[in-house]
Amino acid sequence: MILNDEHFMRLALAEAAKAYELGEVPIGAVLVENEGGTVVSAGHNLRELARDATAHAEIEAIRQANQKLGRWRLSGTTLYVTIEPCPMCAGAIVNSRIDRVVYGGADIKAGAVHSIFNVLTNQRLNHQVEVTAGVLEDECTELMKSFFRMRRKENKLKKNTK
Repeated sequence: MILNDEHFMRLALAEAAKAYELGEVPIGAVLVENEGGTVVSAGHNLRELARDATAHAEIEAIRQANQKLGRWRLSGTTLYVTIEPCPMCAGAIVNSRIDRVVYGGADIKAGAVHSIFNVLTNQRLNHQVEVTAGVLEDECTELMKSFFRMRRKENKLKKNTK
């Protein structure tokens, strides 16, 4: 079976929407088995609610998959994430031996795939990850922009009511 990148990115966008509704930065991730296209796990940002700096969407999806599959090695899978992974998440992806990452929008301030660093395909590491960038990029980046517009508006209102 050939994985349908847009289909699975839409599932990741649904996870990102859950984060948005919780007041979290709207990033979502879905881990899929390459053979058969079964969704193994999904996650969205939970840093604020969990009070945990490591509760990123990718980490949540990886942890769920580790528990569900009973193993740390996630070879044979593809991770779909709405925004380019940060250095922490890129490191977790490499260490999990995920085969492929598909992401939507670039993260020019913290991206560790193409924007600032190039962790996933770095030949000096013991595992390299195939990368596809820009899948449903406009939708992924618009969700982020919308969230931060809302945040700025809320902050402005708070500032004006003091």
